[in-house]
Amino acid sequence: MATLPVYRWRLAPDGLATRRQLRAAGLRPGGQDVVAQLERPRRRRRPLVAYLYRIDRARPVRPMTPAKRAALDRANAARRTCPACRTDAGYVIPPSLGTCVPCAYPEGAPDGA
Repeated sequence: MATLPVYRWRLAPDGLATRRQLRAAGLRPGGQDVVAQLERPRRRRRPLVAYLYRIDRARPVRPMTPAKRAALDRANAARRTCPACRTDAGYVIPPSLGTCVPCAYPEGAPDGA
């Protein structure tokens, strides 16, 4: 098994990109193997590691289908619906509360506000 070439932060050669950089360009790795590794040093901790892929082998991102869009809309609506009063809160309900703010604090604002 061959080891991957390791490049320091901001010193990767042209033609290689991380997953995020590929996504920003509208691309995806498309099943290709990792070709190199990027390391960002940190003080007193292990370095941050990012894997690099070849841009010329990357494929376009698959388009969102109507079924996927509908499923995503339903999932987001479920995160906004209060389980106690069954209304759309207009924001994602925090898991720490479990309900919308009016249901969590019926007397008014929480203490410390």
